[in-house]
Amino acid sequence: MTLMTPPLDQQGDDEMLVPHTDFADRPQPMEVAQAETATAADSQSVDDPPSARFTWTIDNFSRLNNKKLYSDVFVVGGYKWRILTFPKGNNVDHLSMYLDVADSTTLPYGWSRYAQFSLTVINQLHQKISIRKDTQHQFNARESDWGFTSFMPLGELYDPGRGYLVNDTCVVEADVAVRKVIDYWSHDSKKETGYVGLKNQGATCYMNSLLQTLYHIPYIRKAVYHMPTTENDIPSGSIPLALQSLFYKLQYSDTSHDVQELNRVLCEKLEDKMKGTVVEGTIQQLFEGHHMNYIECINVDYKSTRKESFYDLQLDVKGCRDVYASFDKYVEVERLEGDNKYHAEQHGLQDARKGVLFIDFPPVLQLQLKRFEYDFMRDIMVKINDRYEFPLQLDLDRENGKYLSPEADRSVRNLYTLHSVLVHSGGVHGGHYYAYIRPTLSDQWFKFDDERVTKEDIKRALEEQYGGEEELTQTNPGFNNSPFKFTKYSNAYMLVYIRESDKEKIICNVDEKDIAEHLRVRLKKEQEEKEQKRKEKAEAHLYTIIKVAHSEDLLEQIGKDVYFDLVDHDKVRSFRIQKQITFNLFKEEVAKEFGIPEEAQSVGQLREVSNKANIAELKLFLEVEIGQDFRPVPPPEKTKEDILLFFKLYDPSKEELRYVGRLFVKGSGKPLDILKKLNEMAGFASDQEIELYEEIKFEPNVMCEHIDKRLTFRSSQLEDGDIVCYQKPSPVGSNEQCRYPDVPSFLEYMHNRQVVRFRSLEKSKEDEFFLELSKLHTYDDVVERVAHHLGLDDPSKIRLTSHNCYSQQPKPQPIKYRGVDHLSDMLVHYNQTSDILYYEVLDIPLPELQGLKTLKVAFHHATKDEVVIHTIRLPKQSTVGDVINDLKAKVELSHPNAELRLLEVFYHKIYKIFPHNEKIENINDQYWTLRAEEVPEEEKNLGPHDRLIHVYHFMKDTTPNQVQVQNFGEPFFLVIHEGETLTEVKMRIQKKLQVPDEEFSKWKLAFLSLGRPEYLQDSDIVSSRFQRKDVYGAWEQYLGLEHSDNAPKRSYAANQNRHTFEKPVKIYN
Repeated sequence: MTLMTPPLDQQGDDEMLVPHTDFADRPQPMEVAQAETATAADSQSVDDPPSARFTWTIDNFSRLNNKKLYSDVFVVGGYKWRILTFPKGNNVDHLSMYLDVADSTTLPYGWSRYAQFSLTVINQLHQKISIRKDTQHQFNARESDWGFTSFMPLGELYDPGRGYLVNDTCVVEADVAVRKVIDYWSHDSKKETGYVGLKNQGATCYMNSLLQTLYHIPYIRKAVYHMPTTENDIPSGSIPLALQSLFYKLQYSDTSHDVQELNRVLCEKLEDKMKGTVVEGTIQQLFEGHHMNYIECINVDYKSTRKESFYDLQLDVKGCRDVYASFDKYVEVERLEGDNKYHAEQHGLQDARKGVLFIDFPPVLQLQLKRFEYDFMRDIMVKINDRYEFPLQLDLDRENGKYLSPEADRSVRNLYTLHSVLVHSGGVHGGHYYAYIRPTLSDQWFKFDDERVTKEDIKRALEEQYGGEEELTQTNPGFNNSPFKFTKYSNAYMLVYIRESDKEKIICNVDEKDIAEHLRVRLKKEQEEKEQKRKEKAEAHLYTIIKVAHSEDLLEQIGKDVYFDLVDHDKVRSFRIQKQITFNLFKEEVAKEFGIPEEAQSVGQLREVSNKANIAELKLFLEVEIGQDFRPVPPPEKTKEDILLFFKLYDPSKEELRYVGRLFVKGSGKPLDILKKLNEMAGFASDQEIELYEEIKFEPNVMCEHIDKRLTFRSSQLEDGDIVCYQKPSPVGSNEQCRYPDVPSFLEYMHNRQVVRFRSLEKSKEDEFFLELSKLHTYDDVVERVAHHLGLDDPSKIRLTSHNCYSQQPKPQPIKYRGVDHLSDMLVHYNQTSDILYYEVLDIPLPELQGLKTLKVAFHHATKDEVVIHTIRLPKQSTVGDVINDLKAKVELSHPNAELRLLEVFYHKIYKIFPHNEKIENINDQYWTLRAEEVPEEEKNLGPHDRLIHVYHFMKDTTPNQVQVQNFGEPFFLVIHEGETLTEVKMRIQKKLQVPDEEFSKWKLAFLSLGRPEYLQDSDIVSSRFQRKDVYGAWEQYLGLEHSDNAPKRSYAANQNRHTFEKPVKIYN
């Protein structure tokens, strides 16, 4: 597989499609917004969508002084449109151009319309190299224009030799087709097609279409799921985990997903990441073919050949009518003669024939169509939009194997069926990518266009992607109505074919059993959270959330839940209010909610007191002035001179902070004027000396500054809503020592305070204690505090493990000795923070232990029905041979000279026999079971025609649509001999597993390939089923024993007749 990057200047969508803005640093949307409620007029039924072309000729273009320029208004589909352009660029060195809804400011609330459109700058010298960009958009009040901030470089536009500006005139065209809103926006891809799409994250459509193609080759998906990952891996830094995460979401989610995690890391080839894993070689076996380059002399007996591999084939489009013509050109013989003779060894210059022939084609054939070429005459890249046909079935054995070399295996039938068509829509400077795919090779095609998936017919997937030209008819009078040839800018650039003889194993079954448990847990949690957010987002444009705090909230929270700012708005009363409601109606609702009497409703004043307001919600403070009779009274009128301040009181001896009230002060006044009032609020003597501090910010660091009581409030830069903390002065020379003597030191302490729950790793539900620490504590600080609490002299024997917030379990990998800088690093799990750490007390110091590798190995006794789990601890440089030698000293062997081997078992299948010289450092025993067993004598003496096969237990799980195979029990190897019948093999299996006759008579034996059972008859020759050499993976072929899984029902009865496919387990450390 080759992970292609687009040709020159073809980086995905060229640049992000955005609404225009005069401010370059304004956040710009990375995905199309959800549709808003359309008016009846906007939702008009449009059977044949109105479309039209508008041509705008701009004279004196280079002398324009306007920053932006609008065209005349034109009407398409009953709607008014205009083109918006920035002749000198919208804060970029490119021409910026957008389609704009001309009457957006006068349309009714909630209006919405959808259009597909293209914008073109005409090349007045060479029409074919006009620059055209296509897109589509849901226009609404927030995004009333849409287009391209970087349409084309200004240097190219203003270069008189390029042809875009002739006689200082620029010609711009807009092709607009209005669609009915419901067509696009009510479409549920999962419901309509059974598949979901991938969101465009800005120029990711190229990758999206490629990833959808790979995902829909099930064999690739299965291999990706079997690549080793752990829950400690981070998707943004791990290709295997990023792909597993993405494929899982595509398979099991109902909504579209993005490839942002994958965007940074998919630059390396996937095959490199499969090396040393159970799926090593999968990419090569699926995608790798070979061809032979040859030069053959005509007049002497000399021929030079060179074998080369390929993962895809680059086929010429220009000058070729179809794929077969491209293959003919690929193997075309070139004559080397005249001045171009070939220098043959020992024969000098000779006339010769040069060419390429194919030795073998891969099961999955990727054809890259050369749609982009360099035009030497014009010194530019051009896109080849010529018509180019490709068949549904591709026969590469045609005309007696004309493409094959003499050494090709003619018994392999190279007949291919089309699986995917990847399409580029647009010109050489940019465009859009999407894919047509047949996931199961049925007659039904699907179009994967970013997040949108639709059912399509074969004509759309094949014929309409051939390219070429078509005639476009105009539908609106009053425009340029002459018929014109329309170049089809959407055409295929990559084809994926699957060989007919291999399609059963490539289009295989992939289910949850192929996915590691930690991945399922993590991604299901993510899906649930995302679905909740999606529901809220769908209605967010109609409502706003207003959170209203009042004095009781401040009194209740400050000093308990809140130390910084005034209130946790997530814990106050919340109102979900339609944006169109008047403020007076909202105040009435607030008055009712807070119990303010009807006759006194006007007393409640709502003020936005925080300058940290989130634009998604409004956070307000409700003032209620209480009179002498404890009834609400109208609050005093606030003037521009008045400043509302909130006050907190700090007690250093008690380390206590509490809210004491609010005051209006004059900006020209001084703190000295209100000291008496502040003492009264605190319960102090009226002449008590106090210190004042302004609480300014607390993230990322605390900022709290002393207030000079002699300066005016305005001089101290105090404003509405500011917070003042005050306290008695710290006693100088007092015996009373305070840990945090003033407000700044206390707030600093609270900012970094962290109460951590420590749990024993071995008994996490029993032993737990709490320590109050600082987030700034170093690794050494933390282990010293834990060791002190446990009464341990040597802190280096403490090993800590972080908490997985998704699974609510310890992470599988402990924290390395001094492997993190601070406590805060230990508590972070992706974007969540935990307050739990697990501890162990080791028998040796952790730095010494880290030089060792610890493996848990399950030893299966050759004659006893038991499994013993041993913990092996060896230096990391050790080999599998060292593990086996260590095991031999611990286990009971059937005879002194018995040989041991180490296997990797996953989901009741054997994936690997470890070679004795393999290093143990990279062996993963977290999710794959390591099994040690004696090598049976019969395996040591295999005859030339004997075969060692996998034997697995299975039962069938029938779902409404398909039969799935469920493996269980202990897998094992079995030697089968040439000519041996199933009857003979069954007798040996029954003896090996010690299964009673009555039970064994119910068992069925089957040959399984890629999860599909073929049941065998007693007279069948078993070895004949296992003759094939091209096995792709450990799961591919095995002898299956179908019977019910009785192990759970009998697990309590240790003294019953147990079979070796369900051995009891003992654990030794």
